[in-house]
Amino acid sequence: MLAPRRRAVLARAAIAVAAVLLTVLAQWGPSLGVSLFGNATLTSAFFGNEILRDQFIRWNATTESEPRILVVDIDEASLAAVGPWPWTSTRIADLVEILLSRYEARGVALDIVREKAGDPEGDMRLAALASHGPLVLAQAFDFDHERKRPEPLLEGVLAGALPARQPRAYPADGHIANHGGFAGARNVGNIGFVPDRDGVLRHVPLVTRFGGQDYPALGLALVSCCSGAQAPDMPDADRIRIPFRRDWSAFTVVSATDILNEAIDPDSAKGRLVLVGSSSLGLGDRVVTPYAASRPGLGVQAEILSALLDRQQGKTPAPWPGRLVACVFALLSALLATFAFPRLPAAASVALLGVVSALWLWTAYTFAPHDPGFSTTAPLATNLFLLAVAVPYQWQLAQHRSRHLLGTLRQYVAPSVVQELLRSDLADPLAPRLLDVTTLIADMEGYTTQVESLSMEESATLTRDFLDCLTGPVIATLGTLDKYTGDGLVAFWGAPLPVEHHADLALDAAHAIIDRVDALSRRREALGHPPLRVRIGIESGPAVAGDFGTSFRSIYTAVGDSVNTASRLEQAAREFPHDVIVGAGTVERAQRHAFIALGERRLRGKGKLTALFTPAGIPHSRTAPLEFVGAAAVKGSS
Repeated sequence: MLAPRRRAVLARAAIAVAAVLLTVLAQWGPSLGVSLFGNATLTSAFFGNEILRDQFIRWNATTESEPRILVVDIDEASLAAVGPWPWTSTRIADLVEILLSRYEARGVALDIVREKAGDPEGDMRLAALASHGPLVLAQAFDFDHERKRPEPLLEGVLAGALPARQPRAYPADGHIANHGGFAGARNVGNIGFVPDRDGVLRHVPLVTRFGGQDYPALGLALVSCCSGAQAPDMPDADRIRIPFRRDWSAFTVVSATDILNEAIDPDSAKGRLVLVGSSSLGLGDRVVTPYAASRPGLGVQAEILSALLDRQQGKTPAPWPGRLVACVFALLSALLATFAFPRLPAAASVALLGVVSALWLWTAYTFAPHDPGFSTTAPLATNLFLLAVAVPYQWQLAQHRSRHLLGTLRQYVAPSVVQELLRSDLADPLAPRLLDVTTLIADMEGYTTQVESLSMEESATLTRDFLDCLTGPVIATLGTLDKYTGDGLVAFWGAPLPVEHHADLALDAAHAIIDRVDALSRRREALGHPPLRVRIGIESGPAVAGDFGTSFRSIYTAVGDSVNTASRLEQAAREFPHDVIVGAGTVERAQRHAFIALGERRLRGKGKLTALFTPAGIPHSRTAPLEFVGAAAVKGSS
């Protein structure tokens, strides 16, 4: 069976690995189908990856104008001035010819599908422009992968197929195309799309495959038409995340009537790519975008075209390794939690996770525009897992240790020492360990004589008051109370937690004990009782401290030669006028105290002579023997 400490280490490691795997799976794991374009992952489904990205988009939105694109809007004013939709083909042809000739636009794309034949003259003019000029017509593919319609949607005649197959074209199930009069059009682009499962339009296919042929998106067809180059092979032809750097208001938008009336400055459109469509609510070309619940679809086409122009001109932000950064961040979070949680209270652990999560949000905000494919919320999923599993697990361990420690140590050590033990990462702080300790043993001299003339109640009061004089200084100096010995006690410093200056702390306690016993003695003398004397022996050295209890009773104590020596020194004090007798081990370790050498004495049970000392500055006991044994000399500590 594994030891408790090792079990805890393995459990923490398993929790950390599971937490990091959440981020790894979110970045490179299989799609859950949240987005039909295959980019949605575990966190997209459960932890709001797209919601967070939408917020980043709103924070990063710019009002800087797009100088390369002109949007011609068949708006409400145009419909009121020219007439209701649909307009005649002649009217559309007039609009296109004015843009190409009078305003010298580089190219025009119609975000309009002419599935039914119009007036012959207008259709002929538009067909000629689409076949020989920089005019891109529109057709809409249907992506009914879930087979919501009993029969495929097939209207009109497709045109504008690419000469070469793209390796990752996105499959379509149907289409709404222009009527047969435009079948010879050279440049035709797809305006169909499928929103994500939450209804928001975030991705569009750059290249669509239908009937064994590939067809470009409207923006891609316009860029290819005006650059004179074929569409290159694109690794992301199946989909592109729309960057949404500009909302509708950031594009240069003019009313169609202003173009028909030639009411705008010709230089404002010269050399631009033009998108013609409608933002009119009556025409229903409205979509849900990260900006708002209702935006013109024409604005989305402008966003796509702007992104493709950036790509063509090398202005696309350099790709950053967002997925790798997310996984490294999750790993660091798990390691930090594994190291810090055992040393922190539960509330502090939760606060730490909050700080780490806020730091990740800032990191994700920085990386999101440079890496559209990574999951922004994956490390948050890791932190949430740590919050839900690691924090309660560590709290449960802490509660178990607290109950065990408090049950054993509450009566023996200072509360601050217990709290420090609870914060420590020791698997079993009570297990016997070899430590360097200082032992203090104190006893009342002549206890039998003191109580023989007292009643039972008075004897109990004297014992209680005397032990209080001994115990208070021990606890105040962070000592450990080993046990009471009737009218005395045994205490030590340096266990269960190592203490650097344990010898000085024991000597401080001895000074305080002498002062408190002397005060108690004077109060009793005023009532006619004999004076009190305490004898104290102190020695420092290695000792094994720990729980030496049995199945019947548990006791935390220290055993070793230095503990036995302290007992002998306390007994030797009866032969000296000094209340405190100190061994050589304590003298060597003390940093703040001076001593008087009392010579050497063979203590009971010791084969060799033992050097005896007493702390300088403590007056002789008024009840001690008058004879003085040993040569006295002042010994300063180093």
